[in-house]
Amino acid sequence: MDDSHFGVRNKRGDWAPTGRREVAPFWAWPPQLGKVLAWLPGYVWPWNAFHLATALLWWFFVVPDAATLKVLSWGWPAWLLAVNWVACLAWYGAFEWRLYRQRAQAGRFKYHHKFPSESPSDVFWFKSQNIDNFLRSFLISIPLWTLVQVIFLWCWANGIGAWLTWDEHPVYLTLLLLLSPAIHEVHFYAIHRLIHTPQLYKWIHSIHHNSVNPSPWSSLSMHPVEGFLYHAVALWHLVIPSNPIVAMFQLHAAGFGAINGHIGFDRIELGDERWMHSHAYTHYLHHKYFEVNFGGDGLVPLDLWLGTWHDGSKDGERQMQARYERKLARMNAGKAG
Repeated sequence: MDDSHFGVRNKRGDWAPTGRREVAPFWAWPPQLGKVLAWLPGYVWPWNAFHLATALLWWFFVVPDAATLKVLSWGWPAWLLAVNWVACLAWYGAFEWRLYRQRAQAGRFKYHHKFPSESPSDVFWFKSQNIDNFLRSFLISIPLWTLVQVIFLWCWANGIGAWLTWDEHPVYLTLLLLLSPAIHEVHFYAIHRLIHTPQLYKWIHSIHHNSVNPSPWSSLSMHPVEGFLYHAVALWHLVIPSNPIVAMFQLHAAGFGAINGHIGFDRIELGDERWMHSHAYTHYLHHKYFEVNFGGDGLVPLDLWLGTWHDGSKDGERQMQARYERKLARMNAGKAG
């Protein structure tokens, strides 16, 4: 495919899609029903449909019965960890292998002109972003993902929380399932802004931001505090009336869905003139500029409302620079005072 039909490449070789990144259309006023209806299929397919499919697979084929879950032991948590490790190796590894090892589509639709393997650095374990990101994911984030899984499954089995059944509450639970990505965006924005405060950024979040040029394994490469807070979005389902399948979907949308912001490519080629949109650009801009797009794609547009939205346009660039200048002026005024 010719990526010049969809974006532009600068002198360095970095590629960017043309047009603005838009927030979810149901926030527009007056309401635009046609845009909402056109947006809905992309909201469900393919990413959220995949996360729901994996949640159902786990629930019916991986998660032990309630009697086993009632008793904390080493056995069933170790089983869940092993399955999560294998699944992540397959999921993240497939994208890493095809796009970064085989380089099946070369640099087409790739935001950054370099591949991480071309830039060794002392900030990474073994001076390798790929090795560092892989080890941090496997040794830190995936075990913490499993810990969150163990917590809500044990609580469900022991009747801790307001758990509902699909037979009695099908409409409410379906709506909650559809709203779970919105819960993720609000949770992610809140913890993300928190760990961007100077001290927490230095000790916690800077590890994730070492990957300025993110790739699939960067998705879960985090400090342990961030890794737990990120996956803890599923624990909201201990607070709100819910169902363990919805909690599992919430967890998988965070765990498997982290790839969306870190895959490094705007489109994944599936053959001649066929492709799948990654939805990666909004979060890529966060890795590039650090202080924009703390939330998601604008499902709940907190960045837009709170002044940190970058839509990928020249105007978005100017607004970001104006914020930087105002921030610098405040810092200088504080030093002068």
